[in-house]
Parts: sequence; structure tokens; C-alpha cells
Amino acid sequence: MSNFLSPNEIRSRFSALMSDMYQKEVPLYGDLIDLVSEVNQAVLTKQPELKQQLELTGELPRLDLERHGAIRLGTAQELATIRRIFAVMGMFPVGYYDLAPAGVPVHSTAFRAIDAESLNQSPFRIFTSLLRLELIDDVNLRNTAAEILAKRNIFTPKAIELTEICEQQGGLTKEQAEQFVNEVLETFRWHKEAAVSSEVYKALHDQHRLIADVVAFKGPHINHLTPRTLDIDAVQAGMLKRGIPPKEIIEGPPTRKCPILLRQTSFKALEEQVFFINETDKELGSHTARFGEIEQRGVALTPKGRALYDQLLNQSRQLSKEKGVSQEPVGYMEIHQQAFADFPDSYQELQEQGLAYFYYFAKKDAKKLDKPVTSQDIPSLLTQGIIEIEPIVYEDFLPVSAAGIFQSNLGDAQQKMYDEVSNKQSFEQALGTAVYDELALYAEIQQSSIEACLKALNP
Repeated sequence: MSNFLSPNEIRSRFSALMSDMYQKEVPLYGDLIDLVSEVNQAVLTKQPELKQQLELTGELPRLDLERHGAIRLGTAQELATIRRIFAVMGMFPVGYYDLAPAGVPVHSTAFRAIDAESLNQSPFRIFTSLLRLELIDDVNLRNTAAEILAKRNIFTPKAIELTEICEQQGGLTKEQAEQFVNEVLETFRWHKEAAVSSEVYKALHDQHRLIADVVAFKGPHINHLTPRTLDIDAVQAGMLKRGIPPKEIIEGPPTRKCPILLRQTSFKALEEQVFFINETDKELGSHTARFGEIEQRGVALTPKGRALYDQLLNQSRQLSKEKGVSQEPVGYMEIHQQAFADFPDSYQELQEQGLAYFYYFAKKDAKKLDKPVTSQDIPSLLTQGIIEIEPIVYEDFLPVSAAGIFQSNLGDAQQKMYDEVSNKQSFEQALGTAVYDELALYAEIQQSSIEACLKALNP
């Protein structure tokens, strides 16, 4: 019997450490956690059917623990190394996100667990972006940035050593795992001391504030840590009441009876003191990057569902732009709500039209059937009430929403346009492996539940 600590447990411990550290670094994050907890408890009290749904899908115990973080890396080597480190925690790269079309010079993936049981044990995720240096149009500045990034080492020697030990022996003991999570935490810690002069920082900042955030510091400090709420509209209103300034528009789909995909909001980025390098002494300055984000997760959509979502989102954005309300919260949300009226808003319709992924369960009082059934019999079994469905939660991200969060915390003046096409191949080359297809993962989870459901019913 192995004496190694499970990757799920290592991930859970790291998530708790990260949350403690970020709360000390950004006290407002603690206020946000309190608010989200209050809202979630109120929702569960008012909606017992939702509580029952979360119990059935295994999501209820993880609700208060759920977090996603975000980091921005500067080099292919950093990305490849972080992949190996996250693998120790049972986290793997899922999905490819190109944010350049939305004016953010990075492409990204999400490191997370990939099976339902592991996700329910610890749903911790890290949205990980790699700076696209080729998008810096000033050649001299691009070369300077590359030189700065080449000199830094964002990982402690012990973190690398323990990663290699895990790879060689197939896991880490409890003692090794405790040391591992503490060493890896140092990579994500905030450092007030910049790695560049104020002049270099300004040049990077003028190119794009996010480029300065990646290049000018000693490491990829965690720039937000996101709790999951069951009612993001209530959290948005609650932030205003508590004097926490939220972004004006909630990203993602509008309010619905049956939530889909992901909705996100945040409080505005903090202006923090930093010290820049100069020839004689440290020079005091400021940097704005870290913010508080909140998310509400809904059902994962199939390719057909995503196509409809993208179509309606594009219609909404285009119409709000034509009417001049794209930056006006009330007008934008009215148009947004109207556009999504064409998206079915019941789980039954979503299932019947093949728009979303579901868990399939035999009803508690269902008995073995007299004759064998197959997946072709599912519509009939649903109609008869022999089986029931519950939504498979969306575990991933939305490029437009991620860019919207980034931009709202970079400042409107930072809007840029990049014409270069995305390059998933170059990202995966830097990563050292292919990313998982998130839609294929949801399809596998759904298929496994169907097979288990039919097995429970078949004679």
C-alpha cells in the first residue's frame, strides 16, 4: 500500500494555503469571502431544490472551498515547469484561450482536475496565461523584456527538487507534500520590490499594463483568487452596500432560472506601493494589477449549446455597440437579456435539444426493469420519471469574459487591438504537451453517468 499523499489532498492543502496568503496580502478578499458565504447560505435556505441538486451532484461540500486563481507567466520554460508542478497536485491543462483578439497580449489554459470525483474533492483551478512577447511592437522593448525574463527564476530550488522526486517515485509522502506546498507557495507571493527601474516599468506599462505586470516583477504573483457564489447579482449588490467598488457589468450570460456556463464580476484593482530599482537607492512607485473576483457557475454546454451562446453573445455585443450602450451598464444588460431570451431556460429543454451536459440518475425508488434498456430509451425513461437529470457544472472559463475582467482592471485607456492570429500549436509546444479538450471531458462524465444509470436499471 502506497504511503504517498493523494494529489487531491496536496491540491486541497495548497488551495487553503493560497487562500490564507492572499487574504493577508489583500484584506478586502476576506470581506468578499464573508459576503459570498452569506449570499450562498441565504440562497440554499430559500431554494431547497437547489441544495438537493448540489447534494446529488456532489458539489455542496465543495462550495465553500471552491476557488480559482490566476497567474501570468513570461517564458515557455516557466510554463513548462509550472505544468510539472501542477501535475503533482493532480492539475492538468484544460482548454486553450486566446485573449489577444480582446486586446490582452496573452494566451492561456486552465490547470485543474479532470474527473468528477477529483473535482468534487478539490475544485481548485489556476487560469494560467503566457505573455506573447511577439505582440510587443517596439523591437528594442521586446528584446529588453525577453532579457529581463530570461534572468529570473520564479521557482525555489526545493520546489523543483520535490517535483523531480514526485516524478521519479510516483508521488510524495505526507512530509514531502507539506514541504512541497510551502515551497510552491513562494512562486505566487507578492513582492513589493520590482525587478526593473521606473523608466523600464513605464515603457512596459505604456506598451500594455499587463506586460508590465508580467515582466517587471520577480515572480507571477497571484492576481486574484475567486470564490463561487450561487447568486452573483446578490453579491454585486452586496459589494456596493459594503463600499466595495465592483466592475460595472457582470461578464457572461445574463440572469437566468437555469444558469449556464460562467458569470463573473470583480472589485476594482488595488493600487499598491512598489519599489523600483535605480542606480543609488530604491524608488517608491505604484502598480495596479491585483483584484477580487467572484464567479457563478452554471451547466456546461455542448458544442451545439456553445454555438448558440456565441451567436447570441455576438448579437448582444453588436447591438449594444450600435446603440452606443456597450459601456452603459443598464442599457447593455437590457439588450443582453433580450438577446438571450432565445436560449432555452429549463433543464428539460436544454437536455431535449442537446444544448447542455447532464448527470443521469435512476430515481431512488426505481427498481430493476423487466427488459434491458439502452441510451436510446433515455427520452422515454425521463418521460416516465424512472430517471432524472442534474446539470454538470461548467468547470472552465470564457475568453471574452476573462478579457472583460482583465480590461476592467487595466483601465479603459489600455484598450489595444492585436491582429496576430492565435497560435495554439506554439502554446502547446511551450507547455510541453497538448491541452485537454474541455468539451470531451464533459461528454465523458455524462456518458459515464448514463452507463451507471442504465446498469442500475437493467435486469
